[in-house]
Amino acid sequence: MSEFQIGEKAVYPGHGVAEVTGLEKREISGSSMEFYVLRVLENDMKVMVPKRNAANVGLRRLVGEEQIQQVYQVLHRRDEEISTATWNRRYREYMEKIKTGSLLEIASVLRDLYLLKSDKELSFGERKMLDTARSLLVQELSIAKCLDEQTVTSEIENIFP
Repeated sequence: MSEFQIGEKAVYPGHGVAEVTGLEKREISGSSMEFYVLRVLENDMKVMVPKRNAANVGLRRLVGEEQIQQVYQVLHRRDEEISTATWNRRYREYMEKIKTGSLLEIASVLRDLYLLKSDKELSFGERKMLDTARSLLVQELSIAKCLDEQTVTSEIENIFP
């Protein structure tokens, strides 16, 4: 993976799109380390990620056109088996998918929760997770597609009548 440049947007798993605002060198345990300084767009949180660990923590570039199409394919897919586990086990499974930072995994969580919601009432935790997945998906897609978030939200909501 090539290095991120200051001003570039990147995705930090579980938090969404962030802007690389700087590079900092820090002395840790006697050795010098370089860090990406990120500002998470959703909440202005500052995150420092060691450059050499960026790939390990899942820091990645925004999705491209091909991946955007795959996300919409995942959202439209209705032949997937939705977990019949208890809500708390399902919650853990979905949380693991969200933490990967993969937009395809997040899209599958959003799809499953929307479909589940049409059958029964979601638990409080599942409703929060639905909001989190929707927010992460809408934020990245809107930036990647150069559209406002409301337009992307409408596109997604139209997939799930």
